[in-house]
Amino acid sequence: MGNRQLVAREILDSPIGDGNRALLSPISRRQLLREPYPYSHSVLATIVRILDFASIVSGSVVLYWLEKIYSTQVWSGKLAAADFTALVVFCLFPKKTSLLAFPKIRRPKAQIRYLATPVFAGFFIYFCLCLVLSTGTASAFYYALLWGGASISALFVERSCLTFCLYQPTVVTKLRRRIAIVGSGETASELITRLSEDVGQTYSLFGAFRDEDKPAGTGSNVGTLDDLIHRSRKEPLHAIILAFQSDETDNDARVRRLAVTLKPVLSDIYVTPNLVSGFDRVLPCESLGDKPLFVIQRRPLSEIQVIEKTLVDFLLACFAIVFLFPILACVAIAIKVDSRGPIFFQQPRIGKNGKEFLVYKFRSMHAHMSDLMAAQQTSRDDPRVTRIGKWLRKLSIDEIPQLLNVLKGEMSLVGPRPHAPHTRAGGMLLDDALAEYVLRYHVKPGITGWAQINGARGELVTLEDLEKRVAYDLDYIGRWSLFFDFKIMFLTVIREVFSRHAF
Repeated sequence: MGNRQLVAREILDSPIGDGNRALLSPISRRQLLREPYPYSHSVLATIVRILDFASIVSGSVVLYWLEKIYSTQVWSGKLAAADFTALVVFCLFPKKTSLLAFPKIRRPKAQIRYLATPVFAGFFIYFCLCLVLSTGTASAFYYALLWGGASISALFVERSCLTFCLYQPTVVTKLRRRIAIVGSGETASELITRLSEDVGQTYSLFGAFRDEDKPAGTGSNVGTLDDLIHRSRKEPLHAIILAFQSDETDNDARVRRLAVTLKPVLSDIYVTPNLVSGFDRVLPCESLGDKPLFVIQRRPLSEIQVIEKTLVDFLLACFAIVFLFPILACVAIAIKVDSRGPIFFQQPRIGKNGKEFLVYKFRSMHAHMSDLMAAQQTSRDDPRVTRIGKWLRKLSIDEIPQLLNVLKGEMSLVGPRPHAPHTRAGGMLLDDALAEYVLRYHVKPGITGWAQINGARGELVTLEDLEKRVAYDLDYIGRWSLFFDFKIMFLTVIREVFSRHAF
């Protein structure tokens, strides 16, 4: 369940779920200290699976090399088939993925339980296949033992190195989940105590915050919701727990208000069942033991999906820059010949998690007329646009330098288009004009996007223009996949390079 398991154990063992206000007994506290709360980290689990596969492959390759040297050519071919089949069985054999949870994965017992059954299955298939290939019972058992020994040796070396790395302070810090508590009273205090003292190296307290103007206390880990939003843009935050005292008169209204306020925060947000009622109970629910927990907000992409998208962006951006370099050089020369000023234009934009960055574009306006803060949006037949700039914007060539932003990790090839901080629609700043607008901050902005290829681009004149664009952006976030990104990139070339909406 990823970082959601943190919330699960915290909530289930806290007084929130059943209304019990008693503090933990000394015995239960000692048990928690001996057994830190594990959670499933998708990236770590994927890395471990890849390393296991590489270990079995390396062991099989070494064994095959030895078999080729010391066996006849006929036997060597049969054993190669057995090696490959045993490798496939090991990889496809069902495994107990909960044993990959951190920090459980660091324990030798958990590692043996995870690997023993698939290794034995590979050994058994190897033995059976050797028998079918008529190598003899004794020979079949002998070579199966060799495969098992080679595989176990390779896995032992790999898991020993992995365990050593997982105990390093730097790695532990990267894997630790940071949790913010919003609320006050006994329930919040209990959760704060748990996160501060009982969870070992798995979780840490990001801070305690109140949904009031008055901070929850003094120190670096306390403050208001504005402090939480501000800090979340500078420091990693994985989950937020709403843990205020239950009040039947205004629970729903308070939870809804907090949900709206915390929309800009890139984090999972949870609320316990005692704080919601009625139709709110159709919220997504995660079963945590025998206690449910309602999800108000999830990160749109998992950690492994973020890595997949980032890797594809980086590789394609590198390829595009190399492939388009002659065209980019010609464009740079044309800009310098057409008007005075720099080749590139840099402008502040708002990116993922509300962070500002400088976007790169080919300069399409006269240098002395450029609007750095985008207080005035570009309109059709804008006198500020140069002669060459008109064609650059028409063909969307002015956007190509944003590949540099992709390489820097500030943008993606596909995503919601970033807007300047002072961009307005209907005379209002975009954040103020539409509450759902801030949900676009949950992913990196893109050079192109689902809204652009559907015609929702150009100047934002009315609130309807903004609503249409945000609707497409949120639809993209909800439907994201690598295939969807490739589809949008393909349609961008087909539809948008010669778009009537570009100017």
